Amino acid sequence: MPKVAILMGSESDLTVMEKASEVLREMGVDYEIDIASAHRSPEKTAEFAKKARARGFEAIIAGAGLAAHLAGALAVHTTLPVIGVPLKAGALDGLDALLSTVQMPPGVPVATVAIDGAKNAAYLACEILSIKYPELAEKLEKFRADTRRKLEEKSAALKGAKK
Repeated sequence: MPKVAILMGSESDLTVMEKASEVLREMGVDYEIDIASAHRSPEKTAEFAKKARARGFEAIIAGAGLAAHLAGALAVHTTLPVIGVPLKAGALDGLDALLSTVQMPPGVPVATVAIDGAKNAAYLACEILSIKYPELAEKLEKFRADTRRKLEEKSAALKGAKK
């Protein structure tokens, strides 16, 4: 069974990062969620990343706000895919978090989604894992087909309401 880690810089990030866990649950992906700060608990963060593969994780989703750099602090210690979620906070409303997450040096990549984009981080993790897990690819295809169908139904209802 695929397994993903969801880490966040502080408990205040939970309301956004829980959205990733909801998607993973819907897709049948096992996950673990925890708090690890790049700046307040750097040893814990590094240790988590170093042991993540041995613990069975196949991807890491990391969310942090302000200029915190949790995703990068994890990526430097693992070759697992790390997906960064910049979180909206502070005077710059997440732009600082976006830039600190996406601007990584060559050889230490962090895939980065939109500000507060925890759902897309989980979908991206599922897409990555679907290479190895065909049942996950099937669930993603079904999700996309259901999304298209619902949109078409709403479109038809809207057109019918205009008459």
